[in-house]
Amino acid sequence: MSPFSGFNTSTGKNTPIPAAFFTDLLPQVNNLDDLRVILWSFRSLDQQQGDVRYLTPEDFIEAEDFIASLGKTEKEQNERLSKALEGSVRLGVLLKAENGDQHLYFLNSPRGRAAIEALAQGAWQPGANHSAAFTVARPNIFALYEQNIGPLTPLISDALRDAEDQYPADWVNDAFRIAVTRNARSWKYIEAILRKWKEKGRDEGDQRSTQEDRKLDSEGQYGDYILH
Repeated sequence: MSPFSGFNTSTGKNTPIPAAFFTDLLPQVNNLDDLRVILWSFRSLDQQQGDVRYLTPEDFIEAEDFIASLGKTEKEQNERLSKALEGSVRLGVLLKAENGDQHLYFLNSPRGRAAIEALAQGAWQPGANHSAAFTVARPNIFALYEQNIGPLTPLISDALRDAEDQYPADWVNDAFRIAVTRNARSWKYIEAILRKWKEKGRDEGDQRSTQEDRKLDSEGQYGDYILH
């Protein structure tokens, strides 16, 4: 396994963790798998949308990066996950409810307790498509910049933050990809692409070859942003 390369700029999205986790709960956690499940639950529940948020064992299993940390075989992963979920419930972090054959896990918070009560009273039922409750992860524009262009500066950070608010995430990702493909690793160049798409739409000229694009870029509207 490669060593951790370090955190990206703190302006990216963070996962909120209650202060009580550090003061009251962490001293009681003595199992690494329990800790993995607890921290991943915080992250996953924060990514969900809507007032009623919960997790199922399938949510953990389908998270490939997470489930791989619980063993090399599917049997080992499932066994360790089951024990860790039981441990998280025993510690009081998660609340478990059953809905037929389905096991649901809620954060032990006012909202989670209210959801379990509503489920018990028949006032709420889980939706058929639970995966739709999750937000789509957005590419971190700061990480894209650091990985493809270079170190951040305060001025660039402000520009990136503004761009993330103005443009769809897939546009930002595609603009970085195009800049790298054309060997035009410059924020001004990427910003010019985004502005053009916003003004004229995505379809115009998208099918040109890389060679044609490069010539038009160096001679045309992106010329000021190309290093000759």
